[in-house]
Amino acid sequence: MRTADRAGRRAAARWERRAAAHPRRRTEDRSEHRTAARTGLTAAVVALLGAVAAAPPGAGEWTAAPAAGRPYAYLEGPAGSVLQDTLSVTNPGAAPLTVRLTGQGAPVSFAARTVRVPARTRADVPFAVTVTSDTPPGEHRGTVRAAAADREVRVDLRLRVSGPRLAALTVEDVRVDGATGDLRYTLVNRGTTVLAPRLAVRAEGLLGTLLDRPDRPLPLTLRPGERATRTEPWPDPPALDSVTVRLTATAPGAAPATARAEAAFASGPALSAAAGLLVAAAAGAGYAVRRRGKSRTQPAPEAP
Repeated sequence: MRTADRAGRRAAARWERRAAAHPRRRTEDRSEHRTAARTGLTAAVVALLGAVAAAPPGAGEWTAAPAAGRPYAYLEGPAGSVLQDTLSVTNPGAAPLTVRLTGQGAPVSFAARTVRVPARTRADVPFAVTVTSDTPPGEHRGTVRAAAADREVRVDLRLRVSGPRLAALTVEDVRVDGATGDLRYTLVNRGTTVLAPRLAVRAEGLLGTLLDRPDRPLPLTLRPGERATRTEPWPDPPALDSVTVRLTATAPGAAPATARAEAAFASGPALSAAAGLLVAAAAGAGYAVRRRGKSRTQPAPEAP
């Protein structure tokens, strides 16, 4: 035991002599330890700040997006088809989440309108878009909406309907109201594209043109197969005349469509005036006939 104590005292004495002989080395070792500690702390702080900056805002909130991380849902097909896709709802929270799904601007149907997503889980919900047979070819837009916990997420839905583009417009069932002069007609979209029609009106009477309205845009659009019945006012129709009305409808890309109707205008005052004129004319004609008869029966004067 004493031998061990002596050995320990001798080792301590040797360390003290070395430390006393080299005080600068001990100071440098301590300085290096402090610098390394500061460097490690700085690196840890920088790494933490980088992680905070890299985290997206609201990273803990639930999300809804098309499957496979797409920015929007894109579907393509012909009219009369049913197109399918999948919506991914992710719940990063610690409690289950109930999400309600709806569609807007397009006929969207879901495998389930209400989906319960467990904590830290993603649910993939299939949905389908029914492209009706009268849907025109081209680009169409819609929205898939997911709502939960007083928050709503909207997913853009882009639909491309394939098929030939045909613009065709007709004017049908043209009628003229003989009492008011109103012109009633029906426009029909016979093509596969949405139309913005224009209309021109012209009316001809026995003595010439009574109405001439150049074509102008109408405040409506017609989808394929859609019909629209409208009334064109004629505030000052003739009081007494036989009229032929011609309506010409046009639309971009479509051939002009023309329809006509005939009507007879005969108001009460005009008929009375016409009857008076006829009576006066008949009276005048009778008077003239009587005058000619008298002149023929009167004897000629005798010669002196």
